[in-house]
Amino acid sequence: MIANMRKTYNEFPRNFWVLMGATFIDRVGGALIFPFFALYVTQKFNVEMVEVGILFLIFTISGMAGSFIGGALTDKFGRRWMMIFGLVVSALSSISMALVAELTVFYALGALVGFLGSAGGPAQQAMVADLLPEERRIEGYGIQRVVFNLAVAIGPAIGGLLAAWSFLALFIIDAITSVITAVIVYRVLPETKPERKEGEEEESMLQTMAGYGKVFRDKLYIAYLLVGTLLGLVYMQMYSTLSVYLRDEYGYPPWGYGYILALNAAMVVALQFWFTRRIKNRPPMLVMAVGAIFYMVGFAMYGFVSTYILFMLAMVIITVGEMVISPMAQTLIAKFSPENMRGRYMAISGFTLFAIPSAVGPLMAGLVMKYYDPRWVWWGGGIIAIFAVAGYLWLHSHAGERLGALTATHSDPSAAASEATA
Repeated sequence: MIANMRKTYNEFPRNFWVLMGATFIDRVGGALIFPFFALYVTQKFNVEMVEVGILFLIFTISGMAGSFIGGALTDKFGRRWMMIFGLVVSALSSISMALVAELTVFYALGALVGFLGSAGGPAQQAMVADLLPEERRIEGYGIQRVVFNLAVAIGPAIGGLLAAWSFLALFIIDAITSVITAVIVYRVLPETKPERKEGEEEESMLQTMAGYGKVFRDKLYIAYLLVGTLLGLVYMQMYSTLSVYLRDEYGYPPWGYGYILALNAAMVVALQFWFTRRIKNRPPMLVMAVGAIFYMVGFAMYGFVSTYILFMLAMVIITVGEMVISPMAQTLIAKFSPENMRGRYMAISGFTLFAIPSAVGPLMAGLVMKYYDPRWVWWGGGIIAIFAVAGYLWLHSHAGERLGALTATHSDPSAAASEATA
């Protein structure tokens, strides 16, 4: 096992591992708060999931604008400083949100935080693609998923205990981890933005922004993102609605939900790389369709079962789907995007795969839980996942030729890593 770990480490450039380490530190802080954010808002302001959904909507709309600007700035000025900016804003926003006492002020702060804090997102994803050769990206994004979930394995378990004592401590720790990550990026990581080709004129900021028109004219890419939005609406319920659902319908405390998320994270840490290496040479859209089937079964289960062990089993099924979908989804975005437009392609993907589901998903779920049978949140999720399966099958027949093979045989992996580092 140690030999395999050493071999895997040597297959990727040093700066990629530095980026993953910095990402882990930042994600631990975020994992302390995000799973319990709905609990925090409903408890502190004495409101229901509808108000939480409105807050997510505000975050998302402002975040879409911030990501839109950030993607262009990433392609124009580079990845490194945009990441640092986003991390510093994240630290300040965590402290600010912990001190706000009025819901209306919280809404206003959410708009500002969403706009500024989202500006660095496209830069981080673009840097991963910059650092790795194409044939290593699906495994690289698989490693990123392991890092994310290793943080989630630690964060919710600790956060669930701290939340019962003090939500303020969660926000303070998150701010500290963001600052530490910003320092690492500043001191260690170089700029990875591809250099302009000889004779190529530098774009003006107006031209860079106008480049989004080319992204939106990429019909297959937009179709891919729209199908991904359907799955995003389903997946978002795991982090926004499930905690409140388990508390209100079955009386489970925060730690019960935290352990369910910890199971998800532990599975990804233990099995993600194994899954990634077995799907990397498969037709990508068929892989996505299979993952969507697991989502369909796992999320729908929450509407049919009522015991904790079956809630855990549903999460196991969802996690298998996540391990199939997540690294392939990010790899496909990098595959679709031209090198000099990677930040803008990443920004648009953030709108559809994360921002829109965050804006619409919790609000829709809140309305369902308030006015209808709460189980329809999960039954509806299963139905939406069926449409996503059909969408990926359609994309398989229409986009297969453009995507080609996601991986290629490289005679010397260490040489590829050295080339990416250079």
